[in-house]
Amino acid sequence: MAAVAGAEGRNLVAIVDGNAAYRTQVAQALLSFYRMVEYPDSIRAMAALGVCRPELMLISEDTPIGGGFALVRKIRLRPDLEGLPIILVLARDDPAARQEARDCGADAVLIKPYRRSALIRQISALVNSQIEQSWESLPPVQRQALKGTVEIYNSISDVIERGEPIGYANVTEACAPLVQAVNTNDFKSILNGVRDHDNYSYAHSLKVATLLSLFGNTIGLPQSEQLLLASGGLLHDVGKMSIPHEVLNKPGRLTDDEFVVMRSHVDASVAYLSLNPDIPKGVITIAAQHHEKLDGTGYPHRLPGSKLNDLARMAAIVDVYGALTDRRVYKPSMPAEKALGIMCNDMRNHLDGKLLALFREMLLDAAVDAPV
Repeated sequence: MAAVAGAEGRNLVAIVDGNAAYRTQVAQALLSFYRMVEYPDSIRAMAALGVCRPELMLISEDTPIGGGFALVRKIRLRPDLEGLPIILVLARDDPAARQEARDCGADAVLIKPYRRSALIRQISALVNSQIEQSWESLPPVQRQALKGTVEIYNSISDVIERGEPIGYANVTEACAPLVQAVNTNDFKSILNGVRDHDNYSYAHSLKVATLLSLFGNTIGLPQSEQLLLASGGLLHDVGKMSIPHEVLNKPGRLTDDEFVVMRSHVDASVAYLSLNPDIPKGVITIAAQHHEKLDGTGYPHRLPGSKLNDLARMAAIVDVYGALTDRRVYKPSMPAEKALGIMCNDMRNHLDGKLLALFREMLLDAAVDAPV
């Protein structure tokens, strides 16, 4: 069995294929997202499954010693492996092979050759399905907040690809239960519900949406304004959907060219949101200015503090806090108190001090970092 690659805390994906070069290629393609383990044949895969259960298996139909279809059937007979997501990789797009894959118990099929983005999207969907299934046990408002926002967020990439405007009414409808949960001080299960979600961009955006709504509630804004804040938080990073996976999830420091690509998400977000004239100016301001800094060193326009309104200042604080405390493929989550310490001490010239003090008090009062 090959050594597991990557850092602890990431989902473990097992690749079963007799071609060592193919296994290496897939492992490298997924290394920024998952821990990887490789097996050259079905016997070694089955033996290892008794010791370490992965989060998902990627099995080729021509796997040595019995083939991929037979391996999937054996796995489905094991009670201890019940519910294990399996993607069967077929060498040809043949209807009979697709039917056999379904009959033997595969959850999804990929046809060689496939795009890296298709592989990542399929794995993420299967891994997240288990997390999203757990939302069914939540109270109605919290369940609706999670299911509604993930549905609208997942649909946005298709809308953008078609060049259509984002439906703002659908966004506010999805965010309304979130605002309701904030106003009844029963929102922590929403944050906990996405803590381990595999779609980082969605998890981060929902966290920003929740904390922006809470921030608005704390300073006494009406629920209509809290809904604008929540909607702005959910949409603030939509431009990242155009950023290549290898840049968005790169474990190491970005190169100068990669920084240019990453920073382009702000202008892309504004362009996408501006397609719909119904989207409020405040929502676009949150997207446009959440990376600006009071001392004028932020991006994309290096705006000084005199040019930043309270929406931009609040969004900058929440976005930085989210980035520091989010769990990423290349780092664990930072404790809230440590993140706030960095923000208060090292970012005094970047963030609004008065709003930051209110934000810190809000988090401590609400015990946001404590699990429910």
